[in-house]
Amino acid sequence: MDQGPRQTPDWVEDVKTEVTGMARDGLGHPSTAPVLTGAAIGLAAGWLVVGGPILGALAGAGVALYTRIKK
Repeated sequence: MDQGPRQTPDWVEDVKTEVTGMARDGLGHPSTAPVLTGAAIGLAAGWLVVGGPILGALAGAGVALYTRIKK
């Protein structure tokens, strides 16, 4: 996936490409570590809030993936 500015707002295709790449390459993919870090931070924050750790982990991973794709 190129790191240049996006010419189209097709974020669904970008997410699909990024998640497929992470699934295929595992920890070797450049997006895997930031997304797992976001999930861990969300998990920790989930223990403190009513939403719970699962919801926190999903939210953290989603935010990390979004910021990664937005670049």
